[in-house]
Amino acid sequence: MRLSILIKHLEAFAPPNYQEDYDNSGLLVGSPEQEVHAALVALDCTEQVVDEAIALGCNLIITHHPIVFKGLKSFTGKTYVERVVEKAIRHNLALYAIHTNLDHVKYGVNGVISERLGLKNLKVLKPKGGLLKKLVTFCPTEQAEDLRLALFAAGAGHISGYSDCSFNAEGTGTFKAGEGSDPYAGEIGILHHEPETRIETVFVAQDERKVLLALFENHPYEEVAYDIYGLENKLDAVGAGMIGWLEHELDGRAFLGLVKERMDASVIRHTALLPKKIRKVAVCGGSGSFLLKDAIAAGADAFVTADFKYHEFFDADEKLVIADIGHFESEQFTSNLLIDIIQENFPNFAIRLTEHNTNPINYFI
Repeated sequence: MRLSILIKHLEAFAPPNYQEDYDNSGLLVGSPEQEVHAALVALDCTEQVVDEAIALGCNLIITHHPIVFKGLKSFTGKTYVERVVEKAIRHNLALYAIHTNLDHVKYGVNGVISERLGLKNLKVLKPKGGLLKKLVTFCPTEQAEDLRLALFAAGAGHISGYSDCSFNAEGTGTFKAGEGSDPYAGEIGILHHEPETRIETVFVAQDERKVLLALFENHPYEEVAYDIYGLENKLDAVGAGMIGWLEHELDGRAFLGLVKERMDASVIRHTALLPKKIRKVAVCGGSGSFLLKDAIAAGADAFVTADFKYHEFFDADEKLVIADIGHFESEQFTSNLLIDIIQENFPNFAIRLTEHNTNPINYFI
């Protein structure tokens, strides 16, 4: 299978433009046009994982964390990053990472955590803005319905649980066709007045090319008048963290026991347990301290995440319980999610889960 086909499927699930600015998701080593016959999936791309892929005959490694975050200025093998990239190139091994874009989709990393904890009525904790755009165009009224349907088929007009959404207003367009033009209506050199419908509809940024193709292919005018606006509206189904409800409320110790068991955590660092029961729970895979204020504002009784610093625990201020289960522990089931995503469309593609525990942190218990 061509690697680009597999990448297209992964990025349909977690579009690249959903990642954070600092991130480096995507194809890191290799060509989209190369043939891949077997893949190894891991949370991190370590030297052990690369050696395992080579031994198994895999020519693709898919990880959650990108091995390369910053530009590499040399390949002398002085760091593990250089050694991994160098060995991957030498063995024609493609490296692909799907990081914060997978964190930000509703059924991604945080969806897995929520499912394991049994949370219901899930919502994204901090929806992401800047992902929506609005198309405004002007079409002869008689053809407006056909154009709307074509735009909707291309992905425009979806707002939360609603589809085929648009705003329409009637008016009059004017134009004078010049020499060499082929006007849909009117005559060359004569000012023409045409009854038109102004159509407004929204779309997600990654669908812009499809929406514009639908516009140009289905609009009757030789020259199509249109505007595209970037919107700051939040996209409710995309963003950082997640919040939901336990089926039954639990006291603090019972809740921590549930988290420890369901998330296979060796140890949990937590703030003081509070008198109130825990029912509403916020989660964030990986480093989630930046979402503490959002979890408190959303009324969470507990926040399950990782990588809280010492002084940040004070910021809970007895408003909720922070349960820091460790970065690896919070994301360790992401590899299984990736395998499920791939096997859904490519059941016969050879894909394996690494046998190596890539957690760089060890616990002395």
